[in-house]
Formats: sequence, structure tokens, C-alpha cells
Amino acid sequence: MDNHSPQERAARVPTIHVISDSVGVTAQAVARAAAAQFGVNDPKIEVLPKVQSFGQIRSFLEEHAAYHVHTLGDDRLLVFFTLVDRSMSEQTAAYIAEHDNILGVDIMTGAVEAIAELSGMRPTSRAGSLREANEGYFRRIEAIEFTIAHDDGRNPQDLTEADIVLLGVSRSSKTPLSIYLSQQGYKVANIPLDPSTEPPREIYDVDRTRLFGLMTTADVLTDIRQRRLGNAAVVAASYADPEYIYEDLEKARALMRRLGCIVIHTEKRAVEETAQEILRYYERSHPSATDIIE
Repeated sequence: MDNHSPQERAARVPTIHVISDSVGVTAQAVARAAAAQFGVNDPKIEVLPKVQSFGQIRSFLEEHAAYHVHTLGDDRLLVFFTLVDRSMSEQTAAYIAEHDNILGVDIMTGAVEAIAELSGMRPTSRAGSLREANEGYFRRIEAIEFTIAHDDGRNPQDLTEADIVLLGVSRSSKTPLSIYLSQQGYKVANIPLDPSTEPPREIYDVDRTRLFGLMTTADVLTDIRQRRLGNAAVVAASYADPEYIYEDLEKARALMRRLGCIVIHTEKRAVEETAQEILRYYERSHPSATDIIE
């Protein structure tokens, strides 16, 4: 990299004008990646999104060229465009070719044509396809963040915002199930149950069709807890004691009945199997929930 300071580099990289018949996410990402090669991570970007006619594009370019002349004494423009509408893309490319003051980069056409040629398929020419995929991605990220923030009983004030709330005693697979479901796009909170404490009062405000109690057998739970403790079993003997575990499960079962939640058995089952059973029940009461993972 040259010896320019960060401020000098930022000043020398021109404003990037983005034109798109969607929201311009693709072109903005490319613009930022390209500018980063010159040490500029936050370039100036002007966006014309959701264009429906070439007239809008021409007006945008003319106005920005005039603004550059007025403010910088230079009418040169750098334009990145992603237009899946073939007619608008061709008109924009032709306009740019006719104007020496505009340097244009067609981000979409070459990539689409290359895939079409080698695949033998025709593109959909539907604006916003990548954005639709990105919305699913960001929905999953939001669900994962929510689930992590509401693991092991944290932030009970938000329980009614969860798609699914899991209740269960220690080592009943609450956290693994929560994370797995969140990766499918579901916001999950989980609440630990034990004989010595009461669950948060907010649990009674949750829609019963969103409540799932995780249950296992005393034998299975004893084995899991003993293996979990290892050499520390002597110090925390009650945690893995069969009588304590039986009491733990009975109190949890009673609470689940009181809440009217759906009880799901987790013993000797993979997380994926248990999750699918939960989703079968959940989707019966919430048919639109299938949109989350599409």
C-alpha cells in the first residue's frame, strides 16, 4: 500500500453510485470490498434502489454529475449497477458508454451470463432474489442471538417474544435443542427446573402452544449426571443421587401438567429427532411457522 494517510485515502476514493432494481445490497458489498483494497473500509456510497425505468437512472446520473461539477469542479462519476432487467441494464450500459465522464461497472450481467452458458438454464430475471436469501440468513442470525441471550433462564422478561420455550431439569438437553432449533430460524428460550426454586412468573404468560417440557427417565438422567460430574460426584452427590433425581423429575412433571405444556421425551434420542417432534407439534398450532425456514 502507498504512503497516503487513512484520511487521504478516504478522500481520494470517489463516491460510488449504486443503481439497482432491488435494494442494492450486492453492489454495495462489492463496492465496500473493492474500496477496502485501498485501505478505505467505509467508502461514500449513493444508492438508487428499486428502479423501474431507465428514465429514473438517467435523471439520477445527470443530477449527480451536476452536483459533482458544482461541489468538486469535476463531473466524473463511478457507477456500480446490478440490474436483472435486461432492457434497463442494456440502456444503462449504452448511456455510460456514450459519456466519457462516467466509469461504469456492470456487476450482474457477466456473472449471470456465465452461469447461464455453462448450466444451460435461463435466469429468472427477478430482482431481489439474493435479498430474499439474505433475509432468511439474517432471520436465523437473529434467532441464534435471541436463543443465546435466553439460555438457562436468562432474561425471563422476554419469554413471550420466544417462538418456543423449553422447560426441563438439568441435563435434559435444553441447550443443545435450543441451539439446533435457533439454527432453523426459531427464537428459543429455555428454563431450568429444579426442586429448590420456582420458575420465573413470566412463564405463565407464554402461549401454551409454545411451551414444551423436556422429560427423561430417572435411570438415564442419573447416568448422564454421574458421567457429567466425574471425580466431582462426591462433592455434589445429591445432583446425581437417584432419589434427588426422582424428586427433580416428579416436581418438573407436576409443573408441566400445571402449565399445560406439551411433554417431549428426550431419552435415547438424537437432538435432531427431538427437535422434529417439537416442530411437528408447534407447526400444527402455528401453520405460518413453516415460512421461517423457507
